[in-house]
Amino acid sequence: MSALICEISDHIATITLNRPERMNTISSAMLDELTKTLVAVNEDPAVRVVILTGTGRAFCAGLDLNEASSGQGIGGADRRPPATIDLRNTPPTVLFAMDKPVICALNGSAAGYGMDLALGCDIRIMADNAKLAAAFVKRGVVPESGGTWFLPRMLGWAKAAEIIFTGRTLTAADCLAEGLANHVVAAEEVGTRARAMAAEIAANAPLAVLASKRMMRMGLDESFDTHVQHVYLQLLPLFASEDFKEGVKSFLEKRPAQFKGR
Repeated sequence: MSALICEISDHIATITLNRPERMNTISSAMLDELTKTLVAVNEDPAVRVVILTGTGRAFCAGLDLNEASSGQGIGGADRRPPATIDLRNTPPTVLFAMDKPVICALNGSAAGYGMDLALGCDIRIMADNAKLAAAFVKRGVVPESGGTWFLPRMLGWAKAAEIIFTGRTLTAADCLAEGLANHVVAAEEVGTRARAMAAEIAANAPLAVLASKRMMRMGLDESFDTHVQHVYLQLLPLFASEDFKEGVKSFLEKRPAQFKGR
């Protein structure tokens, strides 16, 4: 049985963590496979939206601590710190750099690395019985895959500090109230709701969606003046695209647009 499943249909790639017996904990082999899969769907012109989800009762319970405690894999006792560190080809950095929108369908709870993985997605749809557990300091580590970057930006310094320093677990209701979850639905509806949102996004002009996400990401570190200059430069090729012409024509003809991504 594959620990990671990727299915593509109707311009939507669904990537599923598939170790339900281990609550979808991430092994070192899965990290490599997830990285390659994210890169592949981001480069696939047939894919316009990505859904990241899990099987069973958990989305992802973090890194595989059994693997680490046995002296293997991430954090293994027999692994010495590397002389150099290159994180460019790891899921958090690849996920952040993706131009395709990514929806996290939290079929169940996410802890540690799984929480960071969920925060790295653009949109989160969460089961009403799911939780986010920032248990890093309870395990003797830091939020190693983006949590210390995402949470202060999403929640502000004080709330992020409280969650990270206490290692607190947040219910789905907490996540919705704080804006960490876009929607909270019954567990059996998570996949359907995520698919519906993905289809809504995929129906739009894909080049414009990709550019919008790229501009949002760049804007995190830019001044307003610099950002609007970059946005204008991004607009120029979009104005020349077939999709722009189709968008205007379909509006005037009062019909749904048929975008080709060109």
